[in-house]
Amino acid sequence: MQKSRPTPPTDDRTAQTAGTPPARGRGRPRAFDREAALTQATRLFWSKGYEATSIADLTEAMGIASPSLYAAFGSKEALYVEAVNHYRKSYEGLVWGRFFTAGTAREAVMGLLMDSAAALTGCRGDIPRGCMVTLSAVGSEGHVELGEVVRSARASAVDILTERMARAVAEGEIPASVDLHALARFVQTVQAGMSILARDGAERAELEAVAEVAMLGWDARVGRRPAP
Repeated sequence: MQKSRPTPPTDDRTAQTAGTPPARGRGRPRAFDREAALTQATRLFWSKGYEATSIADLTEAMGIASPSLYAAFGSKEALYVEAVNHYRKSYEGLVWGRFFTAGTAREAVMGLLMDSAAALTGCRGDIPRGCMVTLSAVGSEGHVELGEVVRSARASAVDILTERMARAVAEGEIPASVDLHALARFVQTVQAGMSILARDGAERAELEAVAEVAMLGWDARVGRRPAP
């Protein structure tokens, strides 16, 4: 068989003349998506907690190197604070949505607990079970300032509940003699317990049954039931 004559190399100008585009250099590195990285960090803290989540875990989940993590977020502690805020902004609407649109306080609380049963068990999207804020033990792990961040977030739930119940008193739905702070704490305690049970594997139907029993307690304390 006759060997073919070797083709001489061409430079870029020759290639362009021949109609062949020159070889391209390496493409631009993909831009860092800070929001996407924060979402991944939030899910990791949500699933594992602060102390059990290592920098190596975070960099793997976020798809960045540790220098990039520190450059973007400052420290693991600062990243956790951002993650808590991101969690509240992005996911709390799953459980509080109907609460803010309900016509009565009872409907609001029922909506909150029923939506919690769905969201906490992962039925409202591909999210970890339980509530990141409720389940956080960061304060008892020796991180005092971070513990204050989650305590403040928990306290805000009681404030929201109490404010809605005070409106219900003004509207005549709840008697003025009811201890609103205690009633708000009752609702918060039920929801917190649901979060723990969801993390342990309880299903949505089980938690919805808990919500229905809790509303019997609401009715017993408030002394009224909605019209059929």
